[in-house]
Amino acid sequence: MVSRGLPRDQKSFLESIPRTLGSRLSIQLNLKSNFMSNTEMNTKQGHWILAKMGKKVLRPGGKELTQKLINGLGINTEDTVVEFAPGLGYTAALTLKKSPRSYTGVELNEEAAAILRKKIVGPNKNIIIGNASRSTLQNEYADKVYGEAMLTMNADHRKSEIIKEAHRILKKDGLYGIHELCLMPNEIAKDTKQEIQKELANAIKVNARPLTNNEWSSLLEAEGFTVLEVGNNPMHLLEKKRVLDDEGFFRTLKIVFNIMTHPKARQRIMAMRKVFRKYEEHLGAVMIIAKKNT
Repeated sequence: MVSRGLPRDQKSFLESIPRTLGSRLSIQLNLKSNFMSNTEMNTKQGHWILAKMGKKVLRPGGKELTQKLINGLGINTEDTVVEFAPGLGYTAALTLKKSPRSYTGVELNEEAAAILRKKIVGPNKNIIIGNASRSTLQNEYADKVYGEAMLTMNADHRKSEIIKEAHRILKKDGLYGIHELCLMPNEIAKDTKQEIQKELANAIKVNARPLTNNEWSSLLEAEGFTVLEVGNNPMHLLEKKRVLDDEGFFRTLKIVFNIMTHPKARQRIMAMRKVFRKYEEHLGAVMIIAKKNT
């Protein structure tokens, strides 16, 4: 039972999830990151709060856009793959199912890296501590490079530094994939853009700086890439249907229980969701595949 002390919007949200879950269960039965600290996770940041509540899929476009990214890169058994900021390893697991020749995750956060090293083991599978703009990998090292929800968390000049590093470590005709927050439409007013960036930063405790599709593409092109594919999804990270699709029925139950029993986390998550909904027509997720120019 939801506490009577909850604000109406929180109560409505939490009460509606069990109804949605009940409908999903009935159907089933009928059918049979400015960068983080380099030593510890900043648990005040929105994505780590969600992770603490049990959420595994933390990318803005959800599992669907992440899968499009991996499919677009066409990872195969001959590829040397590098992932910038693998976080808790959700996308790394998808990549490793493709059995690449090698996988390297470049993770600035030592605590996250320690978790990854327990999950990602075996020959030619490495997690290194490093900054995505200075990975320490050799020139023309990789066939495929990708990163998700990390360029957004950096100022534009930092974004360019990371993209330039991806270009440096890619082989000739290598592919670079990104999955980030985006702003819509491409002609969005400057004051609206600044307002969204300010409210996002306050809500998720990260200096989020999303760009439009055209701006993301221009950044890639300026650093020597040709854009091959662009895909978009709504920014529905905290909407019921997306959570169910991303996490599955039983993990969603666990997440809902955790949110309901952790008042401070619930308050933060509801504040994030309020901002996402307020700017729903201007906030989305973008996936881009680009090729290194010769």
